[in-house]
Formats: sequence, structure tokens, C-alpha cells
Amino acid sequence: MEEFQSLFESVMPQLVEYGLKVVGAIFVLVVGWIVAGWLSKKVQRQCESSETIDDTLTPLLAKVTKILGLTVVVIFVLNMVGIQTASLVAVLGAAGLAAGLAWQGTLSDIAAGVMLLVMRPFNVGDSIEVDGTSGTVEEIGVVMTKVNTFDNVAIVMPNSNVWGSNIKNMSANDKRRIDLVIGFGYDDDIDHAIETIKNILDNEDRILEEPEPKVAVSELGGSSVNLMVRPWAKQEDFWSLKYDLIKRIKERFDEEGISFPYPSKDVYLHKEES
Repeated sequence: MEEFQSLFESVMPQLVEYGLKVVGAIFVLVVGWIVAGWLSKKVQRQCESSETIDDTLTPLLAKVTKILGLTVVVIFVLNMVGIQTASLVAVLGAAGLAAGLAWQGTLSDIAAGVMLLVMRPFNVGDSIEVDGTSGTVEEIGVVMTKVNTFDNVAIVMPNSNVWGSNIKNMSANDKRRIDLVIGFGYDDDIDHAIETIKNILDNEDRILEEPEPKVAVSELGGSSVNLMVRPWAKQEDFWSLKYDLIKRIKERFDEEGISFPYPSKDVYLHKEES
């Protein structure tokens, strides 16, 4: 009995000490869980109020914040109860490295997706051209971006390809310049052709006064004199105005007797006497 009592007296302080550590660890774990949840909600509210962070990215950032917070809390709690975490951290680091190598392409797409959602080089509904592909943006995801081409073909592009290419956003500015090259014959009067085109531009309400439209001789071609025609229009009027101008210039040139030259060759035949 005395031996049991002495054993109990020797073990009791250790049990009390370890019990206090466990209770403290549980308390820290609960508090850490609450703090991690609070930080997650805080990040989510900040992202939702920000104009630069996309709604698609908000839940991802909130979840990552909570996971990182809980990871720190768990490591701290394990240290409190006397468990060595150095080897655990090393194992987690090795596992993270292996997963990173295995998912290298996907992680690259995710990183590029985050940059696209934060930097916003284009938005859903914009007309863009990326790496030779033109179309309207339908969806900007964390991993992939979906674009519908102008002939309504759906194309899904990895975000790393999008972010790593030159991005041409044709919807970013509220006005665009129309570039036309109009050729006419060498026998026609240059000033007459220029004034005819200027008259068409002056009578078109969709053409902006500022910047001022430009009409000038750009090239003396092999079979035609080429005029550079550059009016400015609102973004929404660009394509319809471009097509209408081409049609009207052709009709007015026909009315004014200004010719559109055809590619031609002169062939000379020489008959040899026998």
C-alpha cells in the first residue's frame, strides 16, 4: 500500500503538469479555431468590398487564410504538449514539395489565374485576342479561362498560357480607330478622291470629331494610289461603321467615276518570220 502511495505521489505531479498542458492545448486550439475563422471572414469581407478582386477569388483566399491559420495553431499546440514538430514540419515540407512537383502545371495555372483575377487585364464580356485566338470572354476561372470565338466556338485556355502571352483587349477603351486602305487608279484625280471620302465622313454621325479623322495618300502601289482613311468611333459602333464606310465609299466612287483598279499585266507577242 505504501509502495502504491509513493508511486502515486511521484507520478501525480507529472499527471497534473501534463493535464494542465492538455487543457491549455485544448484552450489554445479552440481559441485558434475561432481566430482562424474570424480571419477568414475578415479576408472575405475585405475581398468582397474590393473592386480589384474577383468574386471567384474571394472564397479561395478566405479558405487559404483559414487553413494557414489552423496549421500554425496545430503546430503550436503540438509543441505545447511536448511533441516534437521539427520532423513533422520536415515531412509536411517534403510532401508539399512532392505535391508541387506533381501538380506543377496546375499550380502554375492557379497562380496565373490569381494574377488575372487581381490585375484584371480583361473582364467577362470583353473582346480579346490572346496568342492568336480572338473572341469574347465567357468565364475567368482559377485554373482556366473560357473564350467564345466570334464564330461561336468555345475555347478553354489554361491560365498560364493566357497570362504568359500578349493580351489585346479590344473592349478596354471607349473609342477605337478604324483603319481603311482605299485604292484608286492612277488616271483619277487624287484631290477628287480625297474630297469624296471626306464628304462621306462628314455626313456620318457615328464618327467622332475628336480625334479628327485623317485621309491622306499612304502609298503609290503597283497598280493603284492608296489612301489611308482613319476615322474614330465609339467602341460599340466600330464594326458596323467600318462595314458601312467600305460600302459607301465603293458606291460614291462609282457615282463619281473614280475607278478601282484591277490587277493586270500587259502581254506582248512577237511573231518570228520563218
